[in-house]
Amino acid sequence: MKIGMVSLGCPKNLVDSEVMLGIIREKELEITNNPAEAGLIIVNTCGFIESAKEESINTILQMAEYKQTGACQYLIVTGCLGQRYAQELFAEMPEVDAIVGTDCFTDIGHVIDQVMAGERVLHLEKQHLEQNLANSPRMLTTPGYMAYLKIAEGCDNCCSYCAIPKIRGPYVSRPYDEVMAEARSLAASGIKEIIVVAQDTTLYGQDLYGKLMLPRLLRDLNALEGIKWIRVMYCYPNNFTDELIEAFATLDKVCKYVDIPLQHASDRLLWSMNRFDTKEQVTTLLHKLRARMPEIVIRTTFIVGFPGETEEDFAILKSFVETERFENAGVFQYSQEEGTVAGAMENQIDPETKENRYHEMMALQAEISEELHQEMEEKVLEVVVEGFDSENSELAVARSYREAPDIDGSIFVENAGDVQIGDFIKVQVLQGFTYEMVAERVD
Repeated sequence: MKIGMVSLGCPKNLVDSEVMLGIIREKELEITNNPAEAGLIIVNTCGFIESAKEESINTILQMAEYKQTGACQYLIVTGCLGQRYAQELFAEMPEVDAIVGTDCFTDIGHVIDQVMAGERVLHLEKQHLEQNLANSPRMLTTPGYMAYLKIAEGCDNCCSYCAIPKIRGPYVSRPYDEVMAEARSLAASGIKEIIVVAQDTTLYGQDLYGKLMLPRLLRDLNALEGIKWIRVMYCYPNNFTDELIEAFATLDKVCKYVDIPLQHASDRLLWSMNRFDTKEQVTTLLHKLRARMPEIVIRTTFIVGFPGETEEDFAILKSFVETERFENAGVFQYSQEEGTVAGAMENQIDPETKENRYHEMMALQAEISEELHQEMEEKVLEVVVEGFDSENSELAVARSYREAPDIDGSIFVENAGDVQIGDFIKVQVLQGFTYEMVAERVD
């Protein structure tokens, strides 16, 4: 029996997939990347917004086809879509042999035993307390030089557009010693870049220790031998303290890269979104970050077409983006999600208006990104080599501290020579484009 897995959604979901793969490997079951030869396939789903739900459903159906065309005998659904729509999926998709909730993915070994014994399983509550995240093995699927470090589960922010608290539950920090033990293990295995993730990394520790612990965590991670880069994702502005700014500024291994979802700049809409900051407070934070770290790169996300968004609100957002000039910004059309406060609002925006505002914002951000990349020309950066161009082995594909994997653009390095994937090298930027830069290797 070979086991195949498809992992969808965010890096936090990927960590869950890696833990499940580690448990499967401990059961001495063979893991395959080819779904056609897998006797059992697991789809770890995302259920965040409509497009993610559609991708998850389509993937489940595609994997189910291997029951007719491949070796597949069993199909298991895990992750957010499985948790959110467990009863509906179980009733409407008889090809699914088991659904495993987000709180009990570490029970995957027991569920595999059940389905292989002929049972059809709906498993939404943890039953096997001996198997938890602290003592579960993990099989990394990221390149050998980088790994994600998940420091918390769930969310307490309850933004009015978001279903994550209903799916993943309240915010729960992992114990500090447990996080550091995993980080030391990653460093000892040769990992050079640790990417810290949670639904809200800045809130880490408040529930367990009565204080925000991310600054201390960064200091201790910074002391780990072998680690070169520490990248922090999903920071929220309301808990981005002066102490945290100092940690980013003074710790040499912490990338001067801040991922901070802002969502909008209209105070009226921020209040309606149940966000905790005003435009003035966010602007003050951005100016603090840039004053303390002139080389900082700020990535953010915005939602257009939120219920009640007027032309005036949209103009405020555009003006904010034009003024602040973010290095990277993702733009999303508002997705009306059932079970959320915003989903029940009456003043929904029509699809055409959302589409037009999306393209207008994307064009604006593309222009800003290209100008900022052009300003990088002739500057020298340290990059990690991630691969090579398929048609030119001398053209390496790389990232600097300015780019997060699978989110931001790449740096194409000419005359890369005999570098290997995972090597850190110095390059000089030759030309900047909208999402990429071209550079050459320097001594």
